[in-house]
Amino acid sequence: MFVKKDKDIMARRESPLEKSDIKAFLGPGSQFEGRLVFNEIVRLDGAFRGEVTSKDTLIVGDSADLQAEVTVGTLILSGRFKGNIKAVTRVELRSPAQVEGTIETPALSVEDGVVFNGTISMKRGGSEAAD
Repeated sequence: MFVKKDKDIMARRESPLEKSDIKAFLGPGSQFEGRLVFNEIVRLDGAFRGEVTSKDTLIVGDSADLQAEVTVGTLILSGRFKGNIKAVTRVELRSPAQVEGTIETPALSVEDGVVFNGTISMKRGGSEAAD
């Protein structure tokens, strides 16, 4: 029972989302290249190269390595990322994240210990007219 509690505490620290809310998962050690489109919460802990598109939440765990063009509702990032991020709602950079690229989002939070090299563009929500 003690081990279960430790896992539960770690899961809450990573995200307030319940595991049952996650609809797809790319685990540590796995690799994927291509285009990922989804409508519900997805978590990536492996290597991904390509494009990610969703109106929902993408969670990138600390073991993940992404090189991608990401357009999502919310991004919660703890792993390594290289590319461009466009989030409609918010981006959360959580330690030990390492980010190289651009971020466009109306709300950004960055924990101590995150490494970010790139540019940030912040616009108020709803200002996206027509792309």
